[in-house]
Parts: sequence; C-alpha cells; structure tokens
Amino acid sequence: MKRLLPVIVVCLAAMVAGSPAQAHNRSLAIRGADVSSLAKSEAYGGIYRDAHGRRGDALRILADGGLNWIRLRVWVNPPDGFNDKAHVLAIARRAERAGLKLLVDFHYSDSWADPGKQNKPAAWASLSYDDLKKAVYNHTYDVLNALKRQGTPADMVQTGNELNGGLLWPDGQWDNWPGMAGLLGAAYDAVKAVSPRTKVAIHLANGGDNGLYRWWFDNAAANGIRYDVIGLSYYPYWHGTLEAFQANINDVATHYGKPVYVAETAYPFTTADKDGWENIMTSAEPFPGYQATPDGQKALIAKVADIVRAVPNGLGLGLFYWDATWTGVKGNGWDPYDPTSGNAWENQALFDFNDRLLPAVRAIR
Repeated sequence: MKRLLPVIVVCLAAMVAGSPAQAHNRSLAIRGADVSSLAKSEAYGGIYRDAHGRRGDALRILADGGLNWIRLRVWVNPPDGFNDKAHVLAIARRAERAGLKLLVDFHYSDSWADPGKQNKPAAWASLSYDDLKKAVYNHTYDVLNALKRQGTPADMVQTGNELNGGLLWPDGQWDNWPGMAGLLGAAYDAVKAVSPRTKVAIHLANGGDNGLYRWWFDNAAANGIRYDVIGLSYYPYWHGTLEAFQANINDVATHYGKPVYVAETAYPFTTADKDGWENIMTSAEPFPGYQATPDGQKALIAKVADIVRAVPNGLGLGLFYWDATWTGVKGNGWDPYDPTSGNAWENQALFDFNDRLLPAVRAIR
C-alpha cells in the first residue's frame, strides 16, 4: 500500500494531460483563492454576498462559484493575533465543511515575508543555526499536526513565502545556500513526518523572470533542496508580460519535471477606493489591454488560467487568487503592528464594494 500512496498532485497533473485544445477547455485541478484576510475581516464586521446579493459564508460562496482550494498564510507570533495557528485551524474547519482543499503558506515570520524581507520571528531572533532549524521543524510540525488531528490535514504546504532571496535572513539568505537548504530541509522533514502524502511547494515571486527561476532551482538542486511542486507569483503589472510568464512557467515545468501552479495573482476591478487608504493599483489600465473593471479583471484572470492549462505534459495544476476576501473593512489593515493602517488591496478582491462576488471567479473555475 505504501507504494500506492500517491504523489497526489503529480497524479492530478497526469490526469489532465492532453492536446492543446483539450488543455484549453479542461478544468484546472486547483481552482483556488487565498483567504488569509477572512478571519480578521469578519472580526471587524466584514460580510460577503454571492453574485445575486445573498449574504453567506465567504468560503461556501467561493465553493459554489466553482473554487475547490483555499490558501492560508500562517505567521509565528503575529502582533494583531490573526494569521496564527488558532485562526488557521478555525478557517480550515469551515473549508472542510465547504468541500475545499487546503494549502498552508508558512511565512516563518511574525509578519509579511516576501522578496524584500524575510525577518525572523522575534522569539527566534537570537537562536543558533541548529536551534533555528529545530524551531522551523517544531513550528511546522505543530501547525500541521494540529490540522491533521482535527480532521483537516493540509493537502499542500509552502515552506516559505516568495523565497527569491531565501528565508530567515541572514541564516537562510540567498548567498548562503547551505544554510537555506538546512532550514528548508527541516521544514520538508516536518511536513512529511506529519503526512508523507502532503505535497511540499517552493514558491517564488516574479513569475515572468526565467533567469531568476533557473538560478534559484539550479542552486536548489546543487544543494539538495527537496520539494514536490513549484509555485509562482504572477502579477501582470509587476512581473512582466503574459508571454514572459508563459515562457517561464512552461520552462520551469519541463526543465525541472515538477507540477507548477500560480500561488498568487490578482487584478483590480475598479480604480475607486473604499476605506480611505490609498490603493496599490490606481491605474485605469494597469496592464495593456485590460481595464480596471469587473470585465477586465475577469479577462486577465482568464488569460492567466489559460496559460496554466496549456503548460506542457499536463503539469499546470491551477492558480490561487490573492487575497480574494480582503475587502474594505475598517480595522482590517495591512500592518499587524499598526491598527490604524488600512487596506490597499480592496479594489483587487473577488468581492466588490457592495460585498458581492465578482464574475472573475468564473474565469478561475
């Protein structure tokens, strides 16, 4: 039976392989949304409605809209108390009831970890390297084992978020590949100790930059970094043309022989602001040919989905829309250290300013 414990994600990829025409029409194996903002939004009064205006559970609304996965980030000791283990467990229970699979995104920080910053949690700041590896293992194991024990095991895990420059700087920084490999190895071992069937993903940003991906994963191979799946962030207004993204995701899948998915993508449905905090994206046409309208949002996401469907050998698994539930709710700001901060993303959510589900969800499904 052990040999029959499937490499689930790889099998999903193989099942959907086919001709280009079939790939264009097939349903993505992963039709997902990052909903990491949901618990905090609801705590501050956020509500969600389906496309007809009927109020309901955001997770069920997304599932009824055709999605089948959610993604949740987890911080170590977040100062605002959200995106911690307890909230991940609570959302995971709701996701299971809605029939949604779960991707857990470990940031290994008390706040945002991304290409520009990979700050250690305060509790880990003075640890030796060996103790830091133990902390990574224990934290990863603790969260995933708690999910497993409550009957909502993670289907896939990202051992770090947008790891362009590594993690837990400086011990796992880009110029210290052996250090990075040891930390990611500890995380990988923890995932597999909880459940050998759970897939481990490595996630980078800048999805249109093939040079970055070749450099990173060639070094990963040279240093024995283990993983099952490759995740890419692709925001068209930051990460290059659709053609560059397509060339990169195709090359990454075929060169490294791993299933691939878009870990993060999004697009604005309006230029307006709801909460008084200036939006990140304010242009009427953030990417050439796609307006900041509900139709423009849908069209851009449909194009990204088509590119993933067409990855050779059926290795394109799907995508996650980021952050689908981060609507303009006062109090649900971006900075966990500053309760007065606002949301610069509400014009890119999957729910409009009347809290209704947007048509872009149909492009994902």
